[in-house]
Amino acid sequence: MVCVAGLPMHHWAEGDATGQAHAMVSLVQCGYAEQTEVARAFGCSTRTLRRYERQYEVHGMAGLGRSGGRPLGQRAAPSPWVQTAALLQQQGVALRTIAERLKLSVGVVSEWLSRPGQGDTDPPAAPPFDETTPAPIPKNPQESSAGLWSDPSNRQLDRIFARLGKLQDADPLFASAKHISRAGVLLAVPALLQSGILTVAQEVYGSIGPAFYGLRTIMMTFLFMALLRIKRPEGLKEHLPAELGKIMGLDRAPEVKTVRRKLDRLSGTDQVKQFAQKLSERRVAQRGSMMGFLYVDGHVRVYHGKRKLAKAYATRMRLALPATTDYWVNDQDGDPVLVITAEWNEAMTTILPKVLEEVRRLVGERRVTIVFDRGGWSPKLFVKILALGFDILTYRKGSWAPIPEGEFNTCTQILDEREVSYRLNDRNIRLLKGKLRLRQITRWTDTGHQTPIVTSRKDLSALELAYRMFERWRQENFFKYMREEYLLDALVDYDVEPENPERSVPNPERRPMDHALAQARAQLKAYQVRYGQALSETPVKARSTIRKFKKAHQALEQRIQHLQKRIKTLQEKRQQIPRRVQVKALTGEPVLRLVRERQQLISCIKMVAYQAESDLLALLRPYYARADQEGRTLITTAFQSAADLDVSKNELRVTLAPLSSPHRSQAIGALCQSLNAMNVCFPGTSLRMRFAVAPDPA
Repeated sequence: MVCVAGLPMHHWAEGDATGQAHAMVSLVQCGYAEQTEVARAFGCSTRTLRRYERQYEVHGMAGLGRSGGRPLGQRAAPSPWVQTAALLQQQGVALRTIAERLKLSVGVVSEWLSRPGQGDTDPPAAPPFDETTPAPIPKNPQESSAGLWSDPSNRQLDRIFARLGKLQDADPLFASAKHISRAGVLLAVPALLQSGILTVAQEVYGSIGPAFYGLRTIMMTFLFMALLRIKRPEGLKEHLPAELGKIMGLDRAPEVKTVRRKLDRLSGTDQVKQFAQKLSERRVAQRGSMMGFLYVDGHVRVYHGKRKLAKAYATRMRLALPATTDYWVNDQDGDPVLVITAEWNEAMTTILPKVLEEVRRLVGERRVTIVFDRGGWSPKLFVKILALGFDILTYRKGSWAPIPEGEFNTCTQILDEREVSYRLNDRNIRLLKGKLRLRQITRWTDTGHQTPIVTSRKDLSALELAYRMFERWRQENFFKYMREEYLLDALVDYDVEPENPERSVPNPERRPMDHALAQARAQLKAYQVRYGQALSETPVKARSTIRKFKKAHQALEQRIQHLQKRIKTLQEKRQQIPRRVQVKALTGEPVLRLVRERQQLISCIKMVAYQAESDLLALLRPYYARADQEGRTLITTAFQSAADLDVSKNELRVTLAPLSSPHRSQAIGALCQSLNAMNVCFPGTSLRMRFAVAPDPA
């Protein structure tokens, strides 16, 4: 019996395990005692007590009476290979063929299949086995989806094959359906195939091991996520897996943990670098005519975690913050060609030669002009760039002599199918004491402002060079679009790794010296201002001799002299401290950096998605008057629109819902006709894709 405050609350017969367990659970739930107190009093563990509580919540008193283990009379769930054999048996596959596929003996398979209740689908009694019956299953398990599993909404057989290690990737299996949300993203499939990303992934990775979500499937998942503006893997929680799966020919799209796990698998250091290189090679081969002018600029992604990382200057925030830096190379239309994640936050003047070595490997021996902003201004760097066989085009930085207005001439020319007119001055300049000879083109604006441009190109007109320099804003617009639409600023993860111990970094011991020097120079400047102000306020008659002035301001002069000596001493001490040291020589907190591979892989995925948008925009431009202003918005809207899928033996017809206005629907309809002419099949199938826009019911 259990009494509380002298009153009997529970009683049970000796050996009544159910009554005793109920008493224990009631004491805890009513608040009369804690779990540890009840467990100690009844001589059991708190884990047992918690198990009783769970059983009571689910099954009531009947649950407390259940013994541990499997209930009597209930068989254990069959193993995966037994389930597979049972499903193959329902498909009419011969016993010998089942044994060969599962690499087991015929006797073992026959014995297990003859037991009642095997398989989790309760198959009906099958006719006697005929070992001579031809098997409809293909030899390649990757080709088994359409032949053995006819229900696209239930891919259990493929999942069992994947678990057994006999499936590398589930084949897409589509079903006819109406009004599938966001199925308009299938418009991008021809452009994605044209980029060659799946072919490159196959060349680099080969396979990611036996899996239902294999290499092709996970790559299509990443691409569709980017195009549908699912900006992080966690964003998949906001979408039904079954709805996204219909777009990819699966019963369910992969979820967050699966996507994260696959991302880790694909993030090998050498593989990601090779993947990015091959993607860039294919893009250069397709758009070689656009490689005459290449724009290079860096993009800083700020780190908001708790680790102490190296800082980079974020131009938009005008602050130096912990961050990681990517360097992008865009063609003369502003489309991305190459992205490199810097190992550490090097300045443009440091990283640019490394980027250009990669660019030279991509473009071959053709003549290329590198366009960059004032962050790369360095005459010594210009010499290195010219030695690599590149031309330069950049803004001039620092002081320079203004040019009289009368020396500017109005230049007009048709460039990129539009008329361009500037007031320009063209002259030659010398840098590095005459060792470096370049060309300076200066533009005069209506406000009288002069913008100087420096280049090594002597064969092109001043107007064309100025136009190419000012078109660098295409790359700035690219960064703005990618930040807003693709969340380019986001970090894929916050994992860190130790910095390379051999790398040299600024010596932290010089920072106190630099700070003290800055303070001393600021004080000296303030005292010198006061000294000069006092001299200017002295009457002219009193300036005949300086002796009286010095005597009157002797204390101020002594402070100036003291600060000058202090500055000289600090400079001599700082010269004895090396500017840079290796990481392994540092003491204190370890030097860390963000893991780069996952971020670079996702950047490559987003780059390919943007390129696909650009290719679709080029196809749309002849049919949409405002393509340059609203083309990408229209394409994005089409991606997000619902569509009907109609599957036949050899075709996959995608019929998009009407858009917001007839002329927009007409433009997308013309784009569909251009895509139909490509005659592409959905990856992993023989279904030829056909696109159309449904007529407006109004």
